[in-house]
Amino acid sequence: MALLQVSELTKNYSRRSGWLGTREEKCVVDQVSFSIGRGETLGLVGESGSGKSTVARMILGLIPPSSGSVHFDGRPVDGTSTELRLMRRRMQPVFQDPFAALNPRMTVAQIIAAPFRIHHRNRPADAPRENAGELLAQVGLDESALRRYPHEFSGGQRQRINIARALALRPELLLLDEPVSALDVSVGAQIMNLLRHLQQTFHLTYLFISHSMPLVRYLSTNIVVMRAGKVVEAGTWEQICRYPVADYTRTLLEATPELPELNMM
Repeated sequence: MALLQVSELTKNYSRRSGWLGTREEKCVVDQVSFSIGRGETLGLVGESGSGKSTVARMILGLIPPSSGSVHFDGRPVDGTSTELRLMRRRMQPVFQDPFAALNPRMTVAQIIAAPFRIHHRNRPADAPRENAGELLAQVGLDESALRRYPHEFSGGQRQRINIARALALRPELLLLDEPVSALDVSVGAQIMNLLRHLQQTFHLTYLFISHSMPLVRYLSTNIVVMRAGKVVEAGTWEQICRYPVADYTRTLLEATPELPELNMM
């Protein structure tokens, strides 16, 4: 059984237009379906505005779908589910912007300990700090960073802190929404290599969202190509990258060069 199953997921937004205020429906995600097995990475790739991030928000239960369903480990993810909070411990996001994702008024220790305080209130007071130090080591940062604030770190270091926070509850699934798009190429390559290492170490499952086909290819077991809210093409990374069928997929492959810092498959 797949860890994550997305079935005919659709999201419509209504808006008023014209001087009469006529209500119109805009479909931003149109019957998207895919599944991710345990330990696999599904790459969701497409240009900006293709609906990728909206899919991620529906998977996390942050917004309800207009139709379709999301199942995590065989159980439905919806806003009324009494198990939704428990599910969120098991699937965590890593956001695109490492500068906006961290509270500037909190130390790194407080940032990483926040998930423990929310989900494990009966833990000993010193447990979050001990775990925070271990988490920082796992993402390549020294324990001395715990006392510092986000503005004291570079973009790449902040993203490592974001990843450490996402790992705090030992989730099974990480939703990586453009995790290196705000970083320069060399730093982004380091983060990509870190993500691959963490996946192998902790047997993580990834949904990796990006507009860059080389990045998606580097991590992904399977790839889904989206355009204007719809799935254009889906298959294994080899099928999509070496034998693409859709013209749009070929355009994505040609639009972004390979990254020399990554050891591509």
